[in-house]
Amino acid sequence: MIHLYWGEGKGKTTAAMGLALRALGHGRRVSVVQFLKDGTSGEIAPLRELGAAVYTCAEAKFTWQMDKEERRLARERFTELLSAALREPVDLLVLDEACAACEAGLLDAEVLRAAVLRAAKQAEVVLTGRVPMDWMLKSADYITEMRACRHPYERGIAARAGIEY
Repeated sequence: MIHLYWGEGKGKTTAAMGLALRALGHGRRVSVVQFLKDGTSGEIAPLRELGAAVYTCAEAKFTWQMDKEERRLARERFTELLSAALREPVDLLVLDEACAACEAGLLDAEVLRAAVLRAAKQAEVVLTGRVPMDWMLKSADYITEMRACRHPYERGIAARAGIEY
């Protein structure tokens, strides 16, 4: 089964990590790949402590801050992370910000598509991101669109550690 959490609203990663926590609580094997994130968000350490395999890129940075060489290296690294996660037997595979990594050209969309469709034959696969590709919308069994109705950022309130990041 394929889950897709997408949209402009807050909560995509939170929903995916909540599903990972639930799966771990039931003794399931979980792998999480975080694209475009450096692995310092608050959920990473507890998930590892509970037994999840977590793949992140410590040198990740915003796409608009990357030069051509950094983009090439990120594309290689993200492909490596995906490959490493696919080598592990899992019941749940979370691919956080996979939509954005593809949209930015930092992850080959066909490589991701093949990986997701193959993995979904034996595991639950979760994709998150703001703008999904058409194949994601067509292939997903669960689709949840997160829509922003109101956010403190609009009033100049910065994100708070442990809540928004």
